[in-house]
Amino acid sequence: MDRYEITGGRRLAGELRVQGAKNSILPILAATVLTKGQCAIHNCPDLSDTALTIDILRTLGCRADWRQGSIFVDAGGLSHLELPGELTGKIRSSIVFLGPLLARCGWVKIAYPGGCRLGPRPIDLHLDGLRQMGAFVKEEEQHLLCRVPEGLKGARIILSFPSVGATENLMMAAVLAKGRTTLINCACEPEIVDLANFLNRCGAKIYGAGENTIEIDGVCVLHGCEHIIIGDRIAAATYLAAASMTGGEITVSGIEPENLMSMLAALQKAGNEVVWEKNRCFLKAPDHLRALAQVRTMPYPGFPTDGLPLFLSLAAVSRGTSVFVENIFENRYSSIPCLQRMGASIRQEGKVAVVEGCALLHGADVCAEDLRGGAGLVLAALAAQGVSHVEGIEWIERGYEYFCENLTALGAEIRKK
Repeated sequence: MDRYEITGGRRLAGELRVQGAKNSILPILAATVLTKGQCAIHNCPDLSDTALTIDILRTLGCRADWRQGSIFVDAGGLSHLELPGELTGKIRSSIVFLGPLLARCGWVKIAYPGGCRLGPRPIDLHLDGLRQMGAFVKEEEQHLLCRVPEGLKGARIILSFPSVGATENLMMAAVLAKGRTTLINCACEPEIVDLANFLNRCGAKIYGAGENTIEIDGVCVLHGCEHIIIGDRIAAATYLAAASMTGGEITVSGIEPENLMSMLAALQKAGNEVVWEKNRCFLKAPDHLRALAQVRTMPYPGFPTDGLPLFLSLAAVSRGTSVFVENIFENRYSSIPCLQRMGASIRQEGKVAVVEGCALLHGADVCAEDLRGGAGLVLAALAAQGVSHVEGIEWIERGYEYFCENLTALGAEIRKK
């Protein structure tokens, strides 16, 4: 099994163009099944999750070719409406195929999705919304069987929580439904806006994406289009935090700074000099990082749950006490035992973690248990004295394109073994 070997204590500096957003490419690839004609998707991140999503498209009978950062999809040959567990069990976002397949074909059978082990993430909001649009849903032991013999119909749907996945699924289902669909208490993430922009380029009529209420007027057919994926805000924050923790200086380009303002604010609070302009952010680390006081994860535009493990590691090398409150996933603190092994002083009870910042971490052998927790361990290893080995890197490589190579280019001593 591959692992990273990291010799810490190296100052990171330089310029890096961030990858396309993982949380945009996966639902947008799923949305291509709604179209008739070729879609050309650019700035696609080279991730294991991207490859798995392409495998799902090919299993469905679509043509999908990946060339030099672009993916070309032709869903004209869509013929197979069953998604097997050997594919969906590897990737949680596979559930977003449910809405578009049901909208286009009126029937779909999908195995329950897998993904990072962050605790229960029920899909009740997805299913309840589809039922309100006229779908019949049968929940079997290993599969969901959904059908809509008379076609989906517009509805007024109130989400009890602003779920990103449910917002995406219902928005995609609604674009081919009869009449108007109104989604209330939607997720507002930039990736929702990116998906809506893609669908609108294909001929959809979506209004208000990025706000709490989205309205969709159903159309009869969608055509192909050309679309550029937005930059990955979590990847950008990861590299900024890495430079901050190692006393470095970095410019990250290919990202809209307003999409990561809550994390930029936290970096500033830690004492970093942070300057941004259109499509780029600059960070210069201080001599000593300051504690973050309190960080509470919230739906966008609040502090993202994906950013918590990164800043947990940053707080461990800062001076003072930082308090984290995780309000989204119950298992977001998976990296804490490994950070403690590296010398971090962290106490956790339930959704709250208290970090007493220390001046020095030391190298250790640790193992990632999920994507962002694994990235947080890499950050800690970069800032630690001595050598660390990070196992479970298959989790990390689900979300970071050329992670080793990018960090090496910035001055890190890291290699894959």
